[in-house]
Amino acid sequence: MKIKEGEKLPTADFFYLDDSNTLQKIDTNSLFKGHKAIIFGVPGAFTKVCSTQHLPGYVKHFEEAKKKGVTKIICLSVNDPNVMQAWGKAHDARGKILMLGDPFCQFTKSIGAEIDRNEKGLGMRSSRYTMLVEDGVVSKIKKESDAGTCEVSAAENFLKEI
Repeated sequence: MKIKEGEKLPTADFFYLDDSNTLQKIDTNSLFKGHKAIIFGVPGAFTKVCSTQHLPGYVKHFEEAKKKGVTKIICLSVNDPNVMQAWGKAHDARGKILMLGDPFCQFTKSIGAEIDRNEKGLGMRSSRYTMLVEDGVVSKIKKESDAGTCEVSAAENFLKEI
């Protein structure tokens, strides 16, 4: 990843469906201003490790994160907002995890987290990482060396370090 601890997040737009199923767009500046947030990037909604470990871990440890002062937890994938909403519903993430799509890979590329999964029929995706972002500035990053694993970026491990 090219973004480093201590750097401000680049400006980018994310997409999601609100509670009334209306498409919403939000930019990084608005999303993170005044918040201590965890953002975890995943290769894809409904994929194996993302669905069995990464997302469920943050749903399970939501209260622990709040006790550490985290005001938002964001799951980000290079998927469209419809897919992200359905995936969040499947894991009971509503009210805990904000499920955001980066469908054009804009943010993912700007932080240097893109990975090419064309050979697997998936196109450009995100590597697996977790960041702590305070008022738009990255204070901690943990990136997996292999996007197929979820260890240093897993909720239970990341939360121990913040």
